[in-house]
This record gives sequence, structure tokens and C-alpha cells, in this order.
Amino acid sequence: MLYKSDDKSKHTELQLPGFSTELETLEIPQYTLPQKPLDAQTVYHLIKDELLDEGVARHNLATFCQTSMEEEATRLMSEMLEKNAIDKSEYPRTAEIESHCVNMIASLWNAPASENYLGTSTVGSSEACMLGGIALKFNWRARAEAAGVAVQAQKPNLVISAGYQVCWEKFAVYFDIELRAVPLDEAHLGLDLRAVLDYVDDYTIGVVGILGQTYTGCYDDIQGLNALLETYNQTAQVSVPLHVDAASGGLFTPFVEPERLWDFRLSQVVSINTSGHKYGLVYPGVGWIVWRGERYLPKELIFNVSYLGGTMPTMAINFSRSASQIIGQYYNFLRFGFEGYRRIHTNTQKVALFLSGVLAETGYFRLYNDGSHLPVVCFALKEDAEVLWSLYDLSDRMQMKGWQIPTYPLPAALDDVIIQRYVCRADLEYNMAEELAEDLRQALEELNHAHVLRTAPPTNKISGFTH
Repeated sequence: MLYKSDDKSKHTELQLPGFSTELETLEIPQYTLPQKPLDAQTVYHLIKDELLDEGVARHNLATFCQTSMEEEATRLMSEMLEKNAIDKSEYPRTAEIESHCVNMIASLWNAPASENYLGTSTVGSSEACMLGGIALKFNWRARAEAAGVAVQAQKPNLVISAGYQVCWEKFAVYFDIELRAVPLDEAHLGLDLRAVLDYVDDYTIGVVGILGQTYTGCYDDIQGLNALLETYNQTAQVSVPLHVDAASGGLFTPFVEPERLWDFRLSQVVSINTSGHKYGLVYPGVGWIVWRGERYLPKELIFNVSYLGGTMPTMAINFSRSASQIIGQYYNFLRFGFEGYRRIHTNTQKVALFLSGVLAETGYFRLYNDGSHLPVVCFALKEDAEVLWSLYDLSDRMQMKGWQIPTYPLPAALDDVIIQRYVCRADLEYNMAEELAEDLRQALEELNHAHVLRTAPPTNKISGFTH
């Protein structure tokens, strides 16, 4: 979020917490640096009090980001906060751990060792998407020039479902790419394979398949998309590769649906990104990207940097950052292993199916995603529900009980459909889900008997953070 100079809606001074005596008359500015230092305990309590009225993270069903880790993982990560992940020469063991993680993920995604796969950690999957997109652009330019295409004649484009995460819109703006979004419809909540090739031409740098869309949690048909591009590329003047945005599904699907074909087993998939801080079960701040082979990552994007006495290759957009999240990812990989991740994710999926069953039993809702793949439950009010309240009212009522549940319209072409979404994470345990179900039933009862002044429902309003 961006902040402006006039974003100063509160009092200009902070009031000290507790029952201060000698410090109670001290003025502490909020929008300028204080002139003198304060003792650590005072500042600790000041800030903690300022954060008191925020929501409970584990009750936040809007976010995909992990909100709980084991005590040992948290302690280990806190002990590594001062380590700079970019400084490979000073912290070679940390660099080796990052390499372990990349290899583990590449193996999980069936990357062919014969093609010399390579990958890196990122701050999150948004940075990973940027890196994947940049590689697509540079590789397209080389292919197009070799084919005699006038690369400056028009802007290159990227084809993606309209259910994309906003990072792809940022990528298109930052790197001067036309984003060609294939609209959704009721029958195709993923990328509509019938329409994809209508958006593809010699200036298409690639197609993105999404393994778990932000809006609904639905999967694009990556296998079908691969077959489509495989046929197209046999006669295309400029071939079109496939990047998989597996921000949500990349560290979930391999454990729960190992037979699903979406990864490097498919011939047209050249790169995959994921979020370690989603179903990789790490606190926010880590993502990963893997390329199928060295030829899919242009050499001009790799910088050999002399840094603090050593030379190292890097291509990340971000430079200095803490290594703690990388350590947290490695902890989880060692701690849970394949079987542990499978068990955790299967339990989360069961919670999602339980909640979708509760919603169906009420008779008010139409399910767009029941959580049988990615554990995201997405639903709208039935047209014949015959109620005077909206999903926005339901969000408000549930927030009174502490639950943060997003309500928002679907993307263009379906933006008249208002949906609500539960993102089920590992820390939404079954007993918590039962409490959520009970609070939902009570909220519906209260709304059905509420005596309030009703106004017209909002148009295209968004309640909660949907990304």
C-alpha cells in the first residue's frame, strides 16, 4: 500500500501505555521521529497496544499466507534474522541450504536432471512471477528475431486467465507487456482452452497456466493447455512456451494429487513458481522459481556479482534480505517430509470439504469450488435464495465474531457474480472449522431475523483482502 503525506488521521502524539508517572507528560510524535530515545519496554508496550484492535491472523480466511509455525521453527528463524541471504561468501552454509530447497522442489516437480534445471528463492511468488515473465520476454525476443519477426513493430503480449493474481498485472506494466486476459464464464472458471489460441500470435512471449486461481481456487487445465501448445508449436513461426503459476498449488498438489499432470512432466512447461509462505507452510516472505533447463533462463539475466569478497551468480530483483524464511522452508521440508506434508494437506482438504458441506446444507449458497482440490471454498448466494441480506452483510456479521472473510465480484465477464471465499490453511483445524460453522449458522439466523434499515446492495464492492 502507498501512503501520502496527508495520511495523518490520528492524534499527532502517542499516549504512553499503563499508569506512567514521570513519563506521562512526555509527548511522543507519531508522524515525525522523536527527539530523544525511549526505553525498550515503553516502546514495546506502545506498539503492542497500537496493534490490539487488529484481527486474529488465524481467523483470517482471506489470506493464503501461513499464519502459524512450530515453536522450534519460529525460534530457528528468529536466530537467523540477521543473516543476509544474498551474501553467499559470508554465509556459505545458508547458501547450501537454499540449494537443498531448490533441488527438493525441482524433484517434487519432476524437473528433468538431463536438462540441467536451475532455480532460486525469491521474496515471494510475486517476485518469482516477475523473474519467470522476464525470462519469457527475453527468450521470445531471441526466437522472434531468429524467425525474422519485427520485434519492435508491436508490444509483446502474455496470455493468461482473467482470474490472474495482481502480480501479473504489475509485471505487464513494469516490463511493457500487453496482458491478454481470457475471460471466465460459468462453464469455464479456469483458462478457457477453446479461446486461448485466439489470443496467441507471433508476439506472444508465453501462456500462463494457474494452479489455483486467486478468486476461486480453481485449477486451470494445465495438461490440456500443454497439449494445445504442443500442437500449435509444431507449425508456429514463433513457438509459445508455458509457465505455470503454482503460487498456491505448487506445494500442495504434488502431495495430495501426485498423479495430476501439471509440472515438468509436460513438454511445454519451461518454468514454475510457487509461494513457500502459502502451502509450503512458512511465514510470509519466501517464494521459489525453477526453470526446466539452462536454456530457458537467458544468460544476460544472470549477474555475477562481486560482493563482500566473493563472486556469485544472481538474477533476483531484490538484493539484501533476511535468510530466515529460507531456513524456515528447509526446517519444514526436513520436519515434515513428503508423508508429513501429505498428511497435513489431506487434513486441510477434509476441513474444506466439511465447510462446503455445511454451506450446502443451509440451502442458501451455490458452490463454485468445494475444496476437493486446492482447499479453497468459494460460493455465491443462490438466485432463488429469497433473503433480504447480501454476502457483504454476512461478512460483516461474521467479522463481529472475529472471522475475516472476503466478499468480492468475480473478474470481467462474470463481475455481476458476488462470491465469498474461505481459504483453508493447515492452522484452520477441525475444531476451529466446527466453531466457524456454528458461527455461520448463528449469523444466518440473526440476519434472517434482523430489523435493520436496508439499502440497495453495493456494486462491485470488495470486502476483505482477496489476494
